[in-house]
Amino acid sequence: MKRLTGAEILLESLKEEGVDTIFGYPGGAVVDIYDRLVKTDIRHILVRHEQGAVHAADGYARASGRVGVCLVTSGPGATNTVTGIATAYMDSIPVVVLTGQVPRGLIGNDAFQEVDIVGITRPCTKHNYLVSDIDDLNRIIREAFYLAKSGRPGPVLIDLPKDVMSMKAPYRPGKKIKLRTYQPTYRPNLRQLDKVVRLVKEAKRPLILAGGGVVLSKGSEELTRFARKIVAPVTTTLMGLGVFPPHDQLWLGMVGMHGTYRANMATSCCDLLIAVGVRFDDRVTGKIETFATQAKIVHIDIDPSSIQKNVPVSIPVVGDCRLTLQILNDLLEKEKLNGIPEVRAPWLDQIEEWKSTRPLAYKQGQVIKPQYVIETLSRLTRGEAIITTEVGQNQMWAAQYYHVDRPNSFITSGGLGCMGFGLPAAIGAQVAMPDKLVVDIAGDGSIQMNIQEMATAIQYRLPIKVVILNNRYLGMVRQFQELFFGGRYACTAMECAPDFVKLAEAYGAAGLRATKPEEVELVLKEGLSLEKPVLMDFVVEKEELVYPMVPAGEPITEMLLV
Repeated sequence: MKRLTGAEILLESLKEEGVDTIFGYPGGAVVDIYDRLVKTDIRHILVRHEQGAVHAADGYARASGRVGVCLVTSGPGATNTVTGIATAYMDSIPVVVLTGQVPRGLIGNDAFQEVDIVGITRPCTKHNYLVSDIDDLNRIIREAFYLAKSGRPGPVLIDLPKDVMSMKAPYRPGKKIKLRTYQPTYRPNLRQLDKVVRLVKEAKRPLILAGGGVVLSKGSEELTRFARKIVAPVTTTLMGLGVFPPHDQLWLGMVGMHGTYRANMATSCCDLLIAVGVRFDDRVTGKIETFATQAKIVHIDIDPSSIQKNVPVSIPVVGDCRLTLQILNDLLEKEKLNGIPEVRAPWLDQIEEWKSTRPLAYKQGQVIKPQYVIETLSRLTRGEAIITTEVGQNQMWAAQYYHVDRPNSFITSGGLGCMGFGLPAAIGAQVAMPDKLVVDIAGDGSIQMNIQEMATAIQYRLPIKVVILNNRYLGMVRQFQELFFGGRYACTAMECAPDFVKLAEAYGAAGLRATKPEEVELVLKEGLSLEKPVLMDFVVEKEELVYPMVPAGEPITEMLLV
């Protein structure tokens, strides 16, 4: 039997898993792996910071539906991944993180660039490993990928001691993975679904709330079919954007702190809430005691620990979202539910009234409004671009005004709210989907968190577009200060921001700027047409606010409106 080094076994195992791309940054502890990596057909994308490597792998996974992979060295290389790992963990994204480690004999001796990355990341990984025996390496790689993508997905870390990577052992291709203590429930309990059908038939004011679990399970088509079959309005969380057609009459927009008036009111007034692939976080529910108090709640999720965790529910359903919706649709087909039941007509009329009386709105004047930039971008791309975002006001305006028309195309840091996510995530998405237009919507504060990754986009000729909503503030924090702290703008003014056009040109990208409303469409058209990385700087209204807004801890009906 052929004997291979640990590095060679690692790479052969990755190829078994179908890995075609690794995002990484080399160092002494992983030099053996890099020495072999360049001799394989696995593509390596050299990022400029290890945090960027994880975010890029994350963006790759979200855009493609495959497992993203990154490789970094030990010590600071490993610790620099923690924010990216936590981002993937909070949003249930399948990523495998490979970290170098000092030789086994030095572990625990405070060796140069040694850190207990397994201990550090235990709270923010689905699972993690320290490879102590080369004979376990192939099995661990296979288990890691299985765990990352099965059940509720999530990041898995593998720590690789340097001596294990250089020693040799027989290579045995892996067998099918089956873990006795880990058996996710994919098929739901049919008795529970019979109860759901009964509630659907009885409901006068039904509402569907969809989340990221629908995206991850590839359940968008089944969700749309389900909503149209039972004639129920649909709202989504931030992570669920794209699972339902934005121009459908049943679409209400996003729910929660910056959700639409109609979505928040419908959630508060419905008598049946069917929640699919959501975790009821605080940005969705507001004051938990006041959330959907008139409704019986059905909660469908593959993770049983998410059900009853934040919100008490009437019917819990553990199962894969797509499969569960598929079975529900088949059951409803037998019930011959067609058309709008007469008893629901007042509900749908009420929805239309909310839509017409309190729509999303802003007034474009002499200074560029950020909402106008997003609306124009949405119109020019017909909602077909892959959108990544940074975090803050730019993220919420993107969620409100960009009409996402399919899943896996709105890529944002939802649970962790990580500034600096959007640019490296756009790189990962562009690598995964080279024929798609990828646009990062950013703020002038958040883009600077990982601006160095522009060099990565240039090196690999990735034609990503960056749209900066430049208000010269840390906008969302400034908004809190204006509304709740008497307008005391403590440490939120970005007084020494760079000239983003010159900065783009310094990296070798194209830089464009708009300072007047009439320039917005011209700049977007030019920027979108260029076959290279482009950074577009839109100088927008400095003190524009994101509306609606629900103050933290308040009921979602208590919205601040324009």
